Amino acid sequence: MKKSTSTNINLLPGIVILGLLIIWQIISQLNIIPTYMLPSPISVIEAFVSDFGNLMSNMWITLLEALWGLLLGIILGLLIALVMDMFEPIYRAVYPLLVISQTVPTVAIAPLLILWFGYGIMPKVVLITITTFFPVAVEMLDGFRSTDHDLITLMKTFGASRWKIYYYVKFPSSIDNFFASLKISVAYSVVSAVIAEWVGGFNGLGVYMTRVMKAYSYDKMFAVIFLISIISLLLIFLVNLLQKIMTPWRNSHHEQSRSSN
Repeated sequence: MKKSTSTNINLLPGIVILGLLIIWQIISQLNIIPTYMLPSPISVIEAFVSDFGNLMSNMWITLLEALWGLLLGIILGLLIALVMDMFEPIYRAVYPLLVISQTVPTVAIAPLLILWFGYGIMPKVVLITITTFFPVAVEMLDGFRSTDHDLITLMKTFGASRWKIYYYVKFPSSIDNFFASLKISVAYSVVSAVIAEWVGGFNGLGVYMTRVMKAYSYDKMFAVIFLISIISLLLIFLVNLLQKIMTPWRNSHHEQSRSSN
């Protein structure tokens, strides 16, 4: 009984999306909103198929920018969390600055980065790094600080160095925090890449979206929006898959809890 209930719950998002698409199609068919302003889902799918080659070529450029920025953001976030956890004065000095850095809109930063680094890949990667490092830094710092103090004390009694404590205790206990932050950063990376391409660039989904919008091809613009959503969902799915592979004990724990219920 419980398995069927959970299956129905998993199907609910798909049912809601399908319902919204049907309502959208009806609105377009009845011309409640002009089709040049809100093309129908069928028109969007046709635009996606007809311009598939251009979408794919621009998608790979956006993905490359997003992955490079995400990688650098993860490294920077881990380093900042590590330093703040190791040195309390640095934590007190830097943490407020981290929070302040996230109050500046990315749309405001992007033009400055274009001005400083040009129209190539560099400003996009820098903007994505700025956007994605914060969730990693905050979540990992929280994971480090919430580690069981009894385990740390036990390691110290055995003469473990600070790095061994991080390697054997703090990093393993923070693995869930890492993947939680990674899911957020993955979604941010794609959106930040598109925003950076809006401001200036030669290729990418953001540049493509700007061109079709200026040509009033809103069906193609919606096709890009759909593609960006699909990319973000696929990347989050890959993060979930990686989490299952790297934390097999969580899967066995969930299976045991389900079987006991």
